[in-house]
Amino acid sequence: MGWLSRRKQQSVVPDVPRLPYPHVALYHWAPANGNVNFGDHLAQVVTGQILAQHGLSRDDQVTDQARLLTVGSILHYARTGDHIWGTGWNGKIPEKDFTAENLHVHAVRGPMTRQFLQAHGIEVPEVYGDPALLLPHVFKDRFKVTGTTDYVLVPNLHDLALCTDQPNLVSPLWGWNRVVEHILSARLVLASSLHGLIIAEAYGIPARYLRLSETENLFKYQDYYLGSGRTAEDFLFATSVEEGLTLGGAPAIQFDPAPLLQAFPFELWR
Repeated sequence: MGWLSRRKQQSVVPDVPRLPYPHVALYHWAPANGNVNFGDHLAQVVTGQILAQHGLSRDDQVTDQARLLTVGSILHYARTGDHIWGTGWNGKIPEKDFTAENLHVHAVRGPMTRQFLQAHGIEVPEVYGDPALLLPHVFKDRFKVTGTTDYVLVPNLHDLALCTDQPNLVSPLWGWNRVVEHILSARLVLASSLHGLIIAEAYGIPARYLRLSETENLFKYQDYYLGSGRTAEDFLFATSVEEGLTLGGAPAIQFDPAPLLQAFPFELWR
């Protein structure tokens, strides 16, 4: 089954207004079957927590209706006039599917996404980072690194069926907090889930990209690596659990949360 077929089977839930009054609509990807993919769900979690820390909520009525895209490789779902904060391009999507103009870009996941948007005539600040990297900063003291397990395996949703017999499996379909807790229990994280890697590295846990299939394009992983202080030479993936255990973690991220936090578009709520 090709990625186009998978995309149809796991397409986004219809995009309908969530509230009957002007508000900021937070767009995120979700499987059409009602499941929740923890990485994509972090868009709601991180955005909601940042707003709460400033006395705001996603349900606030605002003067002007707006649409915000944050966590995920979802730029191809952007519409003209949308706001972008930490979003990335998905390399497996045909470029012709990107039709948005006049985007308000506050930050992007990495320099490859920035170059993609600039090639389409869109102004992009040099502010990088997946918003999931902010989890330790917006949920201070909630989650603790315990290191009680040698390693865990966090597959991408499309790779989950390949891993059902693997020990130390962390399913991307679990609740986001449970996924985070299990990742933080490991001394090494092997993941084809991009956000499995991101959560591990955000908390200082060594992590290695484990390429279990050809379903996902390398673009989003490379974009994240470059946007978190690494070089193209640092991007080395494993193709088996055994190889991942031998390689160990990739070079640690170099990430300052301040620019990404400062780029959050609070003005949409004011």
